[in-house]
Amino acid sequence: MSQPKEAWGSRFGVILAVTGSAVGLGNFLRFPGLAAKYEGGAFMIPYFVALILLGLPLAWAEWAMGRYGGTRGFNSAPGIFRILTRRSGAAYLGVLGLLVPVVIYMYYVFIESWCLGYAWHYLVGAMDLGKDPAAYQSFFATVTGANADGVLFASPFSGPLVFLLVCMALNFVLIYRGISKGIELFCMWAMPLLVLCALVVLVRVLTLGTPDPALPERNVINALAFMWDPNYGGRHLLTSLANGKMWLEAAGQIFFSLSVGFGVVITYSSYLKRNDDIALSSTTAVAGNEFCEVSLGGMITVPAAFIFLGAAGAVGGTFALGFHSLPLVFEAMPAGRWFGFLWFFLLFLAAVTSSLSMLQPAIAFLEEGLGLDRRGSVAFLGFITLAGTGLVVWFSKNLVALDTLDFWAGTFCIFVLATVQTFLFGWVLKPTRGLAELDAGASIRVPRVFTFIVRYISPIYLIAIFVLWFVQNVGAYWKSLMTDSVVRISVGFLFVVCLLFLLLISQAIRRWDKSTPLNAQKD
Repeated sequence: MSQPKEAWGSRFGVILAVTGSAVGLGNFLRFPGLAAKYEGGAFMIPYFVALILLGLPLAWAEWAMGRYGGTRGFNSAPGIFRILTRRSGAAYLGVLGLLVPVVIYMYYVFIESWCLGYAWHYLVGAMDLGKDPAAYQSFFATVTGANADGVLFASPFSGPLVFLLVCMALNFVLIYRGISKGIELFCMWAMPLLVLCALVVLVRVLTLGTPDPALPERNVINALAFMWDPNYGGRHLLTSLANGKMWLEAAGQIFFSLSVGFGVVITYSSYLKRNDDIALSSTTAVAGNEFCEVSLGGMITVPAAFIFLGAAGAVGGTFALGFHSLPLVFEAMPAGRWFGFLWFFLLFLAAVTSSLSMLQPAIAFLEEGLGLDRRGSVAFLGFITLAGTGLVVWFSKNLVALDTLDFWAGTFCIFVLATVQTFLFGWVLKPTRGLAELDAGASIRVPRVFTFIVRYISPIYLIAIFVLWFVQNVGAYWKSLMTDSVVRISVGFLFVVCLLFLLLISQAIRRWDKSTPLNAQKD
């Protein structure tokens, strides 16, 4: 508690920083892939239902709980949970608010380095691989080390590891500079530049017309219809909506897209002052993310792939669509080299604004919980994340380690943390205090029905979605845990990091109980 209190430099800065934490690879790759997979326009119905019943209410709740804890001297999930419940043991629930962003960062920064590498190769003209899809798949395997474990370390001064080190250094330099001079300053420049790059690529895609006269059906109008028309190709809307898995993945996309349940927003909002607006700011951040995801990501990726590759080429996994299909599109597109550079550069910027946010929750905890200064907390976290990223890079064959950490930390733990935060806001902070927090300094009035939604609807929706998702996925991952040594090593590493954070929280509780007794705290 002896550390100087940090704060955002401006209201616009915190909005851009929170929007930047949400805007990432999921906006430009995962969302378009899911929309195309689940029959275009039909997917948008469960998507917006999840936004209204989960995304926006949870965003408001996290902003309110974050500022509530911040005005009482706490910026980390363990500290905020402790002060919310007035129970020291509740700080242990905050371990997920540290574990989720830190572990996601460990593999996310690796993906970030792929985007930087692709942007560089396009810039220097090294991506002229022809029109053979196998060439791009081979290039991707080389960049990611997907052919064999440890293959990237065979040539440590080769491109992939150099790009990774550049990304890690950039993230830690910015996080070392702090909230206003690091995170906020970078996002103030990066977010407008990201949107500008996306708009340039979008304009190019929407003006492609019919590039191949021999295939007149592959045109911009049909591409947009494929993406957005629920009845495209004779599909029936009610039949599409009967697909339960589509509702499940739509809700999951809202989580990942808005960064709710990550432990990031609750930390970011804790640096706001008591009379700073959070109602309009949180709504604006959500709207900014949705603009980047729906209006930019959804209008670029799949339509571009459809125009040049057809319906089959527009449907694929996140990595396949982004790193296999789109390079083929840029190869066929006039001035494709430069649009390829812009595309992967904007992905890189989006990834940095997200990965940067993943470090701050743990930094805040190390400073306020253990009393470390900025240099010590950055060095400590740097050692932990370097070990985790090294694990992901070493066990790179078929990206097994990356997928394992993404399942358990990037999906399972996010659902759990989001559920915990919903109950804390709805049943511990309670609607009266929660609305009072949202109304303090507010530029807009949050609808009163919000309290009913976040107290009853959101938890039921969350638990139902979580149970359905868990039943559908855990069997396959349990089987892999029993048969794959890399999966066991990855899960073991995750457990060790979790245990380490629990031990650190126990030390922080002792320190807090001495310096800031709960019975001395006023509401």
